[in-house]
Amino acid sequence: MPESAVSNPFGHSITSDDIVDTLSFFDDWEDRYKYIIDLGRELPAMPAALHTEERKVRGCQSQVWIDTRLEDGRLQLAVDSDAFIVKGLLGVVLAAYNNKTPAEVLAFDIDAYFERLDLLNHLSPTRGNGLRAMVARIREIAAAAR
Repeated sequence: MPESAVSNPFGHSITSDDIVDTLSFFDDWEDRYKYIIDLGRELPAMPAALHTEERKVRGCQSQVWIDTRLEDGRLQLAVDSDAFIVKGLLGVVLAAYNNKTPAEVLAFDIDAYFERLDLLNHLSPTRGNGLRAMVARIREIAAAAR
């Protein structure tokens, strides 16, 4: 497995259940936002050479790039954004999707996950649309990889 996949904790040592459990400890959304931003800091760096138009996610207020490899039947995702909160949201998404098979990605109920986090109620409409665009792009990649 390449070093980038090994160094990416999302989907490996940080799971969607971990995110739900940790966010539930915080009483207010200011602390939850800080935690989400900290998640973004844990993302491995994406090489600038991968910041290409074909990897760019359309529909996001910020710039977002997603690169995917299929290794041993599992999607390994590399992501980046020019906004700290968006990088954190990418971490939340990667906890659910990274290192999963395409079938597992497509079967995962991302809406229920976001509902458990109460996430979409605390994002601006444009951030919420961007989050949905990121999810849609990863699901498209998973569907094409099946």
